[in-house]
Amino acid sequence: MKMVQDPGRFDVLLMENLYGDVVSDLCAGLVGGLGWCRGRTSAIGRRCSKPCTARRPIIAGRGIANPLALLMSAVMMLNHIAETEKDPGARAVAARVRDAYDRALRDGQHTRDLGGTLGTDAFAASVVERM
Repeated sequence: MKMVQDPGRFDVLLMENLYGDVVSDLCAGLVGGLGWCRGRTSAIGRRCSKPCTARRPIIAGRGIANPLALLMSAVMMLNHIAETEKDPGARAVAARVRDAYDRALRDGQHTRDLGGTLGTDAFAASVVERM
């Protein structure tokens, strides 16, 4: 209930994988849908950054998936690499990708789940164009 009433008071939610999957999917509605949500799974010495989306075979191959969460996950992983490996190049690439998808969104480039008309490839192309 507190996550819905005041999600800004939470920085990190720590839970087992099953609960994390359920909570991340439910909370995605607070920010506009799964297309915006990225996540990180952590274990001792291991990290996995990934979109919080569930497997959706019904849309496979139709070009309607929103690639934004995947791009956001990649940025999160690049920033992690920059921090842990002291790699300024990874941070620069992360910033370049983040700036490109931010500009695409500001320019009205949205997939259908965000109220736009673009498919997966068209949104990705709009991001690449801005890089």
